[in-house]
Amino acid sequence: MGNFFEHCLHRKGWSIIDKQRLPNKCVICIAPHTSNWDFVWGLLYKHATHLKASFLMKKEWFRFPLGLIMRKLGGIPVNREKKNSLTDIIAEEFNKHDIFRLGITPEGTRKATKQWKLGFYFIALKAKVPIVLAKIDYRKKEIGCQEFFIPSGNVEEDIVKIKNFYRDVIGKKIANFAI
Repeated sequence: MGNFFEHCLHRKGWSIIDKQRLPNKCVICIAPHTSNWDFVWGLLYKHATHLKASFLMKKEWFRFPLGLIMRKLGGIPVNREKKNSLTDIIAEEFNKHDIFRLGITPEGTRKATKQWKLGFYFIALKAKVPIVLAKIDYRKKEIGCQEFFIPSGNVEEDIVKIKNFYRDVIGKKIANFAI
């Protein structure tokens, strides 16, 4: 058994299923996202694997004093009301760092949604970094980074391939995740 965080995951029946080491720069597509518990399991996973990665979260979570904690955990606040090119801003961050991994939930919400937000895809495309497909599967109690995906620029075709990876993955709230 590894560290405290890995022990916590294993005690609750979870397995870490990483297939390979992550590149220094990548967008991590994390799905499904149907519950606040996804954040808890994701943080345990991040610390169990010593993963240096950031994540986007709505700015309301970054008010004092919680904001200090969120930033320490790797959080980057997002102002969803401000009209700016978040894709361009985040893609530029990849050029500023030797190591920059960004976890994004493509559903953009914990509620049921038919349409994924494609920012994760366009950030990876613009930054010229791979997309790592990561899952939190509540049925199998498996969490981890599984496959690398290089965006081709053919959005429709690539998104179908990415969604196919998640076809059999079950979120905590089953009704809130549909491909």
